[in-house]
Amino acid sequence: MPSWSDLSPSHLAPYFTRLWAFKYDRVAGDFSARLAGNRAMVGFGKSFRGTPLKDLHPPHIYELAQAHMTKVETGPAFYYCTGKLFKAGSQEFEGERVMLPLASNGRLGDGVLGATDFPSRATTGSVELLVGKIEWFSL
Repeated sequence: MPSWSDLSPSHLAPYFTRLWAFKYDRVAGDFSARLAGNRAMVGFGKSFRGTPLKDLHPPHIYELAQAHMTKVETGPAFYYCTGKLFKAGSQEFEGERVMLPLASNGRLGDGVLGATDFPSRATTGSVELLVGKIEWFSL
């Protein structure tokens, strides 16, 4: 598995607006935001770096996001979602979302790197994650 140190800022720069990452605390089973590209920050209205996953979403969305990210980590697995990704106000946005595990030691997951791509349009209102068609790939 790739590690945090494998993420070269110079290589990721062209894609940074679409990237986001969460650090995983294996003991507590919790995720905390570590990286939020510009498009993710616009959706939440602020940088969410350091914010626990549970503080970013209402309970029903948190439970789903937690389950998906945990499966990516503990599988380990690659996650691919296409279709409806999120809702902002009354607008629904379609696109693609991917997640893959990160492991500082190359074996045990300690993070999730994700990317979300969707047609750029102005968003208004709070963001609520949606889930389109999901595919899982074992690693």
